Amino acid sequence: MGLYMSENIKWKGNTMPKDNSSYSWEDHLSLEEVNKAKEFHASFEEYKETPLVNLQSLADKIGIGSLYLKDESYRFGLNAFKVLGGSFAMGKYMAKCLNKDISDLPYSKIISPEIKKQLGDIVFYTATDGNHGRGVAWTANRLNQKSVVYMPKGSSEYRLKNIQKEGATASITDMNYDDAVRLAAKDAQENNGLIVQDTAWEGYEEIPLWIMQGYGTMALEAIKQLNDYNVDSPTHVFVQAGVGSLAGGVQGVLHSFYKDKCPITTIVESDLADCLYKSALANDGKPRFVGGDMQTIMAGLACGEPNTISWEVLKKYSKMFVSCPDWVAAEGMRILAKPTHDDKKVVSGESGAVTTGLIVEIMINDEYKALREELKLDKNSKVLVFSTEGDTDPDMYKKIVDDGFCKK
Repeated sequence: MGLYMSENIKWKGNTMPKDNSSYSWEDHLSLEEVNKAKEFHASFEEYKETPLVNLQSLADKIGIGSLYLKDESYRFGLNAFKVLGGSFAMGKYMAKCLNKDISDLPYSKIISPEIKKQLGDIVFYTATDGNHGRGVAWTANRLNQKSVVYMPKGSSEYRLKNIQKEGATASITDMNYDDAVRLAAKDAQENNGLIVQDTAWEGYEEIPLWIMQGYGTMALEAIKQLNDYNVDSPTHVFVQAGVGSLAGGVQGVLHSFYKDKCPITTIVESDLADCLYKSALANDGKPRFVGGDMQTIMAGLACGEPNTISWEVLKKYSKMFVSCPDWVAAEGMRILAKPTHDDKKVVSGESGAVTTGLIVEIMINDEYKALREELKLDKNSKVLVFSTEGDTDPDMYKKIVDDGFCKK
């Protein structure tokens, strides 16, 4: 029950043993705490809610009640959601250094000469496929601080240049993502800097937790916008995962807000970096790692070592873990780029479109009928998905959407 294997999409229902103890993260992902992140983000002059797109024609076509897509390509002009996590963690760190609550340090105050004099110079280090690093670099620039960014081998030169444009010292390494993280952590320690990473490990948990809180802004916006569409609660939420911090942040907010009426949540990964799926498959509640180069087109999801804090959230509340080959993301990109009837076009990148590609494939392909039935997806379902990035690599976007690269 809950397990199906195929040469394409793989899935595993959550049958892991439940620990009913109260984890400390539950307080940290409360609506009160996550609202602090939303207020901090709103203090930036560039802040604006990203759109929640109603894809009703696509929903009708595939046989569900409604489909809503949170379009993060508009976030702070950076074409991806990642800045939400890094910026809030950096703000929280600065507030901690000053023995202040982040609620007392909106953007206008945190960049004041008085605060700068108290804090001095800070260098923020990070590893990234592109989106997170650009967000860290952008925030450091706005906060009048410095950043150093390491990218794994195979990273896009276009994304590298965008990070450098934000004033960061950035380079593409010859390492995979997880090794690049270790390099960033080492250099930060040796140079008295701060590593800003969304993956947690023993002794490094505070900043990843703050990043998860920052991602909660996106979930809070989506909940409000669903209400504007007269949707009290979605029945299903599909959210992608690399290390799982976004997924854990979203899952935590959903549980805090909807409580016993929490939607059925599906966690979606690349099949070349499916550490959470493999963790669910092991069925003992312990996280598993994936190694190797992880050369998926879903660069933002090419992470093989789970955030241990987020894993505690996901294993307790998420219903399904799905491992997707690249063609699922590519199909999602093409579907959103060439919308059905009256639906709005959405420019969604490789990591952004995988949830849309998956929901469509589940509904139209009877090879996945068992998954459809296990998730209870039908004409009454109200589904929320997140498009976490736009065309952050325009050449690859064109290759997939216009030239038909990476078909099933």
